[in-house]
This record gives sequence, C-alpha cells and structure tokens, in this order.
Amino acid sequence: MKVAFSQQQLAKRVNELGRAISKDYAGRTLDVVIVLEGSFLFAADLVRKISLPVVCHFVRAEMRDVRTEGHEMREIFFSAPPSLRGRDVLVVDAVLNTGVTQDFLLKRLEESLPRSLRLAVLFDKPKARKVNLQPEYTGFAAASKEWVGYGLGGRDGAGRNLPFVTAGYEEGVRQRNGARNSSGRRSKVSRGRGKT
Repeated sequence: MKVAFSQQQLAKRVNELGRAISKDYAGRTLDVVIVLEGSFLFAADLVRKISLPVVCHFVRAEMRDVRTEGHEMREIFFSAPPSLRGRDVLVVDAVLNTGVTQDFLLKRLEESLPRSLRLAVLFDKPKARKVNLQPEYTGFAAASKEWVGYGLGGRDGAGRNLPFVTAGYEEGVRQRNGARNSSGRRSKVSRGRGKT
C-alpha cells in the first residue's frame, strides 16, 4: 500500500478546516450532520477543531434497487433527519463523488428550513460529479477511485483504522491537490439559505 495522504497531512488539513469553520460561524452554535459510515473519523477530528458550540447528528444512507413500471431504479434512503429549523447546519461527509447522495440529503435537510446549510468533505472528486453541487469546505481534491484508511474501508470493509489514507490496495494515486479554497459556494439550488 502506498500512502497517499499521511497522518500529518490529514491532521494539518483538518485543523485548517476547523479554523475556517470556526471563523465563519463565530458566535453561533453549529449543528453538524455526520454521514455514516466513512466519515466517522474525519468528523470526530473536525468537530474537535471547531472552537464553538457543536451539536452532532448522525444519518446513514442506504441504496435500494427497486422496479417501477418495468424499469430498474436505484433509490436513496436516509435515516430520519433531525429537525433543524432556524439552525446553522454543516453536513460532513468523507468523499464527494457524483454528488447524488449528498444532494439528496441536502434537499431533505433544506425542507426543515435551516438558517444556513453547507457541506464539508474530506475528499472531492469533481470530475465524477453528476449534479450541480460544490462543497463549501474541502480537504483534498483527488481522482482515485478507492480510498482506504482514516475511516474509509476497502472492498472487504477493512482498513478503516489506518491513520493514513492509501489509494486502495492496487491503484496508485493519479492526482493529489493540497488545500483547496475553503470558502467556495454552491451556485444553483437555494440550499445556502442565510449567509454566515
């Protein structure tokens, strides 16, 4: 296994994200919605770097293949999201690929009328995007198909406990960009209700 992101690189970037989030939400209480399972280590480290009151919520996504009118479809189901009316909400996920799952969750959370709603991800794969979605906080932009370590499991589920990240057991790292501007904004849907 070739280390793509070392323990030191991860800690440094998470610390930078924590400082940026603390600055953006200064003087407020932040509701953090953590998407299980892959983001649990990233989220745990991130919330400890946020220097303001934080309330944590946890949701889990499930994919189901269903047949409707003779057509196969894949549907996304989430555990019941919390009620976040008037709250400042940050969704934390490990990897942003196509964006379909995160976009669906953000739309559901928007229904509860939060004051603001933003997305933080550890790894962003913009070339894989299938929806118009841009995270406000990004750890690293990367192109690997499979990350293992730091909460992310391999195909057999192993490797989540590794303190570093490797680009899978067979695939090497194709691209690695360091810090991306953490103040990006989503452009289309009105999920960014309320500026912070």
